[in-house]
Amino acid sequence: MWNSATVMMIVEGTFATLYMTLVSTLMAYVIGLPAGVALVVTGREGLRPNKTVSRILDVLVNVMRSIPFLILLILVIPLTRAIVGKSYGPSATIVPLTLAAAPFIARLVESSLLEVDKGVIEAAQSMGAGISTIVIKVMLLEARSSLLSGLAIALGTILGYSAMAGAVGGGGLGDIAIRYGYNRYQLDIMIVTVILLVALVQIMQAVCMKLSRKLDKRITG
Repeated sequence: MWNSATVMMIVEGTFATLYMTLVSTLMAYVIGLPAGVALVVTGREGLRPNKTVSRILDVLVNVMRSIPFLILLILVIPLTRAIVGKSYGPSATIVPLTLAAAPFIARLVESSLLEVDKGVIEAAQSMGAGISTIVIKVMLLEARSSLLSGLAIALGTILGYSAMAGAVGGGGLGDIAIRYGYNRYQLDIMIVTVILLVALVQIMQAVCMKLSRKLDKRITG
């Protein structure tokens, strides 16, 4: 039955989902962005090829991406407890969300940077630019639109992961959908949570695309 308590629960669940998604995405980019750059730089045709480093990174990313999120959620419970102090709730869910999203983001970044025109990179090299300068001022700048598109994909994926975390007490809209929509057969709550999850993904993607267009106009204008 819908009342003020139910509405407040949905509102709090929405904010908890946003909190988990945004913080996890930020932390995952702290790990995944440098990893993606390193994969490109140390690759066969990279700025500084290094077969050993490239192979190790590639294997690590592939292994982490191969672990289903719910299994990873359980595997890292000791680490989650060590960092957060508990293994349930929105803050605790950020740990496995970050670990699950980081390798995915590394691949998105790698894919975006590999799309950069080789001629632009070669021109920067001929002018004596160092690796860090080329990465920051050429590769990342040229790949800005693709990187923002990747951010939109990452946000949607991480939000989906956060909903799955509700199966083990992760909090947020996923937890509400499972506890009330599934366990208590309250279809109306299930429908509302699904609509909210879809709406959040659409809003995040729209914001990222708008930022991409504005950034393009600012740089090219």
